[in-house]
Amino acid sequence: MVLNQLDWTIISIFFVIVLSIGWVASRTAGKNTTEFFLGGRGMPWWLLGISMVACTFSSDTPNLVTGMVRENGVAKNWAWWAFLITGMVTVFIYAKLWRRSGVMTDLEFYEMRYGGKAASFLRGFRAVYLGLFFNCLIMGTVTLAAIKIGAVMLGLEPWVTVVGASIVVVIYASLGGLKGVIWADFFQYGIAMFGAVLAAVVAVRQPEVGGLGNLLTHPAVKEKLSVIPDLSDPSVWIPLLLIPVAVQWWAVWYPGAEPGGGGYIAQRMLAAKDEKNAIGATLLFNFAHYALRPWPWIVVALASIVVYPDLASIKEEFPAITSEYLKDDIAYPVMLSKLGHGWLGLVVASLIAAYMSTIGTHLNWGSSYVVNDFYRRFVRPEAPEKELVAMGRVSTVLLMLLSGTLALTLLDNATQAFNILLLSGAGSGAIYLLRWFWWRINAWSEIVAMVVASTIAVILVVFVEDQTVAFGVLDGFTVKLLFSVGCTTVVWLLATFLVRPEPVETLRAFYRLTRPGGPGWRKVVEEARAVGDDIDARDRGQAWEMPIQILCVFAGCCVIYSLLFSIGSFIYGNHLVGSVLAAVSVGGTVFLFKSFGKLRAD
Repeated sequence: MVLNQLDWTIISIFFVIVLSIGWVASRTAGKNTTEFFLGGRGMPWWLLGISMVACTFSSDTPNLVTGMVRENGVAKNWAWWAFLITGMVTVFIYAKLWRRSGVMTDLEFYEMRYGGKAASFLRGFRAVYLGLFFNCLIMGTVTLAAIKIGAVMLGLEPWVTVVGASIVVVIYASLGGLKGVIWADFFQYGIAMFGAVLAAVVAVRQPEVGGLGNLLTHPAVKEKLSVIPDLSDPSVWIPLLLIPVAVQWWAVWYPGAEPGGGGYIAQRMLAAKDEKNAIGATLLFNFAHYALRPWPWIVVALASIVVYPDLASIKEEFPAITSEYLKDDIAYPVMLSKLGHGWLGLVVASLIAAYMSTIGTHLNWGSSYVVNDFYRRFVRPEAPEKELVAMGRVSTVLLMLLSGTLALTLLDNATQAFNILLLSGAGSGAIYLLRWFWWRINAWSEIVAMVVASTIAVILVVFVEDQTVAFGVLDGFTVKLLFSVGCTTVVWLLATFLVRPEPVETLRAFYRLTRPGGPGWRKVVEEARAVGDDIDARDRGQAWEMPIQILCVFAGCCVIYSLLFSIGSFIYGNHLVGSVLAAVSVGGTVFLFKSFGKLRAD
């Protein structure tokens, strides 16, 4: 497909606006690392929330959802819908704890919570492990989606797409720092959402589809529509629904959905003006991420089943697509090829916006690890702020080069990377929840979990085929996930009790700063009181807020799931069900905010 002058004009205007945002933000971003990596710790909740959701709205996400729907139906989305539980836990329990910590990155937390060489090693190793390996894997996946979109819609060679897509985002991310990224996210999210809705409208108007009504009654689509897996078949509902909801959300570390918050979500919370803004940002993020965004992608995916019932039909129309990239996830960019000029330029701009918002965030987040948790901590502790900002800009460029190389050489579909990321963090998630509320967790708990989970993931992904480990009603990947969760959890629990606790001074200092409360710290608090150290003086006499926080988590999940399925019901034509669910969502929101108002915040 060839873009005409109107299309290129729209895309050019988009680039000019984004680069202008980076240039304006650069006036303050270069002052110091707090400005460059945290926007001066003065960002409002609405801007941070939109930035969070813009980051997760990447160019690979529609491809991932499309692949899921084509392969296993709409219900397959529970693989990521289940992470809403994690999100609500972060909103109502962990957001204010992160803001109280005052750290620059979530890795700095390690030397606050733990002590000694093990804590230093953990911080430095994870700076490289997450900032380089995991971060580049994620950006490589996003870049892979850009490669597929460029090949299908514009006929571009992979390397041309990688170079072209990288230049602008590197410029504005390295110039403007986090503040530039966040303001660019705000602009780009609006473009990306409009493009997604437009793509869905165009998809159902295709002659082969014949409108939304015909789409929903098409024999090939009807079996894919249910949002709940077939409960009469354990081989379907156990891996698609039970495992994600019962195990995956708390047991697995996944970027953007870390149990207890972490990564760029923690970075946004740390950049907030105060605790209230940190909580509000994460709440807005979860509303937009889980309830508002999925359905345009799902509609396009369902329409693609009618227009392109199999991969052979895609290959027939797009013979230039190589077998390396011919997977179900490519159906999304293939459907976008149906757009007319003008609209095509706008949707291409929206896809570029989705790509740049994600990459910009990951570049700034990854470089914050490299600079703050590796370079400044271990290489140049005495480095002046200007040098650290310069290193942040250099590492931004290097991270982009590494992720582009990864996309060109190793990855071939979004689901593959999604599975690798899930297995690599399987079993470690419970630590990130418990380390705030149980004094006995130590640095070796995390080191052992990280090593064991990563080792198992490599063995299972590289050497074990899914079909060889399928067991009863469980598919091979589910068996791998449960095996990794079980082994990793047992090993890190053993390490926790076999290794001596963290120094009492470290534990008391951490409690005094973050004030998590609860029975998990009773021993530390009582021993401190016995020697005259009132580490809980600020909260003494006040009830522990965990019960009401858990109530808010439950209410938040009900509200957002109700809204998600209300929108789906209206799209499916089930107006009565949609109205009931919408009423539940509205009533739950009122209850949620009344309960939320009872929580204390500094």
